[in-house]
Order: sequence, then C-alpha cells, then structure tokens
Amino acid sequence: MSSIVKVFVVSPDTRSERRFDLHITVEQLKAKLELVTGIPVQNQKIVVENGDGQMIAQLADDSKQLGYYGLSDFQTLKVVDTNPSTSFTGQLSDTSNVEKFELSDEAYAKRTDTVLAYKQRHKMGRFGTPSESSSSVPQVNIPIGARCEVESTEDGFHKRGTVRFVGPTKFAGTGVWVGVEYDEPIGRNDGSVQGERYFTCRSNYGVFVRPDRVKIGDFPVEEIDFDDEEM
Repeated sequence: MSSIVKVFVVSPDTRSERRFDLHITVEQLKAKLELVTGIPVQNQKIVVENGDGQMIAQLADDSKQLGYYGLSDFQTLKVVDTNPSTSFTGQLSDTSNVEKFELSDEAYAKRTDTVLAYKQRHKMGRFGTPSESSSSVPQVNIPIGARCEVESTEDGFHKRGTVRFVGPTKFAGTGVWVGVEYDEPIGRNDGSVQGERYFTCRSNYGVFVRPDRVKIGDFPVEEIDFDDEEM
C-alpha cells in the first residue's frame, strides 16, 4: 500500500498540488507548508476537506502522523493563517495594481484541467447521481477517512484500514454498508462490486461490511507477516 498521497494545498495566497508521505507528522508537514504558503508554522491551522469543500478533519495534533487522519488522494489541505499580521498573508494577494487575467464561465467550462472538470468526470458533488432511496436510508455516524478496525472471528487478528464509503449500495436492496480499504491485501475487491464502483483501492484491499462490524478509533497501521502462512 503506497504511503504517498497527492493532495491540493490551499492558503489565502496560494493553491498547488503536492505529494506527501503519510508517515510524516503534522509538525513536519507544517514546516513544508511554510515554504509553500509563507505562513509560519506557529500560525498554521490545517483543515482537511473533501471534493465538495466539506471539512473532514482538523490536523490539530502536531505529533500525529498524517496516516492517523486517513488522508487520501485528491483531498484538500486548507491552511488558515491564525495571525496574518506576522506573516506574508494578504501581501501577496494585493492585486490592485496588477493587470487581471479573466476567463469567462463558458471558457472555463470547456477546459479539461480544472476542478470543475474533475468533479464532472468523477460524478462528485452536484454532478453525482442522486439516490432515489436516500430519504429512507438511516443515518450512520461513521466519517469517511476515519481509521477503523473490522470485527474478526480470529483471535488476535486485526483487520485494520480506512473508511472509504458509507451508504446504500446496488448489490444489497436495503440498509447502509461501510466500504473499507484494508492496510493489507485481506479484502475481497477493489472498491467495486458487480461492476459498480463505490471507491478505489488496489485489488483485494477493499471490503464492504455492515456498520455494526466497524469500530472507529486510533488504530495504527499494522504489517501482517505472511511468511508463516500458505505458500
């Protein structure tokens, strides 16, 4: 399982696409982001958002690794400056004397390298297909991106991973299912079932289970030693 994630970094003056190792701590991330955003480490508040701009988590503990927060590809790290008076925030965005480049809505819609185009391709946000039965689906308090452990019938065997999907599915007529990307190849699929994709992961890393089998918590990644298993 790759430990590198590709994310968007957004601050008051900057927007860029970056790659980070999930094993670095929040403190180390802030040091890197200071060079990108110009916001001093002590002034940074980092919020994780999904593709729809909804807050998923806040990187509040400098000692935690990024993997603890379940950070995944194409999420957004929004860097807020808590004390702009001591940094460059705002100084770089004063464009009153700069000739503006303007792009019409029509021209923007035709581009293929924009966030709008990405959301259209992946059917995200307002471009997603509404669920006809969404009003009857019970609410489950399991956040996307959370670390979890799936109930196992084998003593001492921890099935750990990250929540990638919560909701109704086409392979089951009723109820809510939780899609989990395991840390190790102990799953049953790649995030798709019967030709319908609910999330994306490597083959045999994905699984769908009922919510009552999922426990949310601070579960670090454990490497399973398969040397003594079947050849």
